[in-house]
Amino acid sequence: MSAPVKVWYDGACPLCLREIALMRRLDRRGRIAFIDVAQGSDPSCPVDRAQLLARFHAEEDGVIHDGAAAFAAMWRAIPLLRPLGLAARSPAVLKLLEALYIRFLRLRPRLQRFFA
Repeated sequence: MSAPVKVWYDGACPLCLREIALMRRLDRRGRIAFIDVAQGSDPSCPVDRAQLLARFHAEEDGVIHDGAAAFAAMWRAIPLLRPLGLAARSPAVLKLLEALYIRFLRLRPRLQRFFA
């Protein structure tokens, strides 16, 4: 049986590696399949590799999410973070999280250099 959530991440990003390491520790039930796309494309993913590297993506119940919605999908698979993931199903909460994610993307290059 495959994991119910699939997460594609940039394994060449030191910041991403730290976050994924934390998520792996929290995913005690093994409900998330983490796929590093820095090394190459994933043939099972319908999203272009460049898009996967530019923006966070996850698949939940056959639906591909990106940005804040992808984080929410990942959080729903982790019991400790599930309430936050469920809250993100609210359009208002998801809109706020997406705005924060877009701001983070602007800072990401500087943060990557800091964590390198």
